[in-house]
Amino acid sequence: MRLALTLMPLMFMAACGQATKKVLVIGIDGVRPDILAEVPTPNIDKLIAEGAFSAQANSTRPTISGPAWSSMLIGVWPEKHGVLGNDFSGNHYGEYPDFLTRLEQVRPEIETFVAADWLPLVTDDSGGPLIAGEIDSLVVHNGYEAGWAEADELGVRAAVAALRSADPDAMFVYLGNPDETSHQTFSIGTPYREAIALSDLHVGLLADAVRDRTSYADEDWLILISTDHGRTAFGSHGGASPEETTIFIVAHGAAVVPIEGTPQIVDIAVTALTHMGVEIEDEWALDGRPVGLPPKARRPAGR
Repeated sequence: MRLALTLMPLMFMAACGQATKKVLVIGIDGVRPDILAEVPTPNIDKLIAEGAFSAQANSTRPTISGPAWSSMLIGVWPEKHGVLGNDFSGNHYGEYPDFLTRLEQVRPEIETFVAADWLPLVTDDSGGPLIAGEIDSLVVHNGYEAGWAEADELGVRAAVAALRSADPDAMFVYLGNPDETSHQTFSIGTPYREAIALSDLHVGLLADAVRDRTSYADEDWLILISTDHGRTAFGSHGGASPEETTIFIVAHGAAVVPIEGTPQIVDIAVTALTHMGVEIEDEWALDGRPVGLPPKARRPAGR
């Protein structure tokens, strides 16, 4: 009953255009949709049941983290952003910035938050950072040093604290533990599945922190969850098999509609920008389209 009581005023205010638009993107590294379906993930399942879901989205080629996260957070394919592997040094991020940097450029008054523990995303490690703008709150931990489960938890704690005590408008939280666990064990077995379950717990903490905000009834939150690539049964990725190229997308919010067709990894950034009311300019040459949003909220990307 609590859900119905909180969503009804939010939906009314969103329909009237009065609610403050906010977005939270959660990126969970290296999760195969078919394995996600087999693991108990009550928090993600709840968001899916209340929102929209696709288990047949497409990632980049190659299915490597550098190009995939770049495409997800920017909204263009690798031939544009210039990252073809986990060496980011050839990037074109000045021409094609991530969606948070784009938001800061067009709406500098908004508050942005990022938490990540894979360093090229947020530091100059390996030619990064991918997220290269003036982010208002940037939380960085080194997963290799702290341990991936521990580093993910620290990032989530910081994001929850920001949701409780500050007023972020656009957020990105990266969870690296599932991918690294599968690499370390050379499998998609029990440790990998336990890492996915732990990420689901982190998703629940973030979603609860959003719902528990005292201003929640006056806000229109869109929560997007996705992954960068799948993997083989031996924990590897980089190829073109369906197990490696197929990813999932979760969209949760008061106005979310079913995801049509076959979404692409580049749709995430465009969806976040569109929800935030940003006009997609043709000169940005974005390759994605907004997914899971009602037609009146959609603006075609310049392709």
